[in-house]
Amino acid sequence: MLKSETVRELAREAGFDAVGFTRARRAPHADGFLDWLAEGLHAGMAWLARDPHTRCDPRVTLPGAATVIALAMNYFCDDPPDPPDSAARGVIARYACGRDYHNLIRKRLRVLDRALAGMGGTQRCFVDSGPLLERDFAVAAGIAWHGKSTLALHPRLGTWFFLAAVTTTLEFEPDPPMPDRCGSCVRCIDACPTRAITAPRKVDSGLCLSYWTIEHRGPFPEWVREKLGPRIFGCDDCLDACPWNRFARESREAGFRARAASRLPIRDYLMLDEAEFRALFEGSPIRRAGHEGFLRNCCTALAHCGDTGDLPALDRVASGGLPMPAQHAAWAAAKIRAR
Repeated sequence: MLKSETVRELAREAGFDAVGFTRARRAPHADGFLDWLAEGLHAGMAWLARDPHTRCDPRVTLPGAATVIALAMNYFCDDPPDPPDSAARGVIARYACGRDYHNLIRKRLRVLDRALAGMGGTQRCFVDSGPLLERDFAVAAGIAWHGKSTLALHPRLGTWFFLAAVTTTLEFEPDPPMPDRCGSCVRCIDACPTRAITAPRKVDSGLCLSYWTIEHRGPFPEWVREKLGPRIFGCDDCLDACPWNRFARESREAGFRARAASRLPIRDYLMLDEAEFRALFEGSPIRRAGHEGFLRNCCTALAHCGDTGDLPALDRVASGGLPMPAQHAAWAAAKIRAR
């Protein structure tokens, strides 16, 4: 069995803030995940239900896998000061204000892959884009515990970190799990604006505003429009509520700092055509919503935080050639005029 200290040091040098090792086996939460899918709580995220057993055991995607190396990278950055103008600005989930973490972390994982290959191992690397329940293995490897919001929590990083994993055929001594430190706290559950956390460690995606603003591709139902508030991409309410975040420190990765593109007035986003949207958010997680989805989000948010100065932009979208954003723009404009 190999010693892990060399890999730990390489991971820290590559920019990861926590590293842990656990045996490659069926995920501890596998049955819970399969039950969650059976209840339909993944909403429109159909890919989660495709061959779900593959996600539950890393030995399926890497025959001979012996170890899962779980990794965490801090993305917390202080919010930039508000611009001096009074134009309405939307709320964007903190993780999406900077560079897309997938590309940034993949580069760091390649460093570990090469090192492990030099030790004789065969690897597969995951960063929220492959069939692996990263959170389960992060908890098993002792770099986090499973919070009541369903997020992984860390005593120094709070909720503000990305997870990644490397499965390898090399065998390392496993680390002990971290104790659950949520105690009796339910602040995350109480903070959810739509009660999407239906029980400790259980989320109904069909109630979650992050799901609606990022993954959903059609119009918003009326209840989502009324609940959205100023959010234009994602929702951090359950993360913001966690008391462990008082220990969070600034990320050492400059790429996670908020870009100017994430701080524009909402009305400016409504002026973007598809090519301009793609150019403005090149290398940003916000591109996942798509141009029409982002316009839909922005129009709906203005119904809550906009004023008459936003009406020309809304009217432009309402009379444009994109039916879904036009529907939401007309609804938002009517709300503002009624106020």
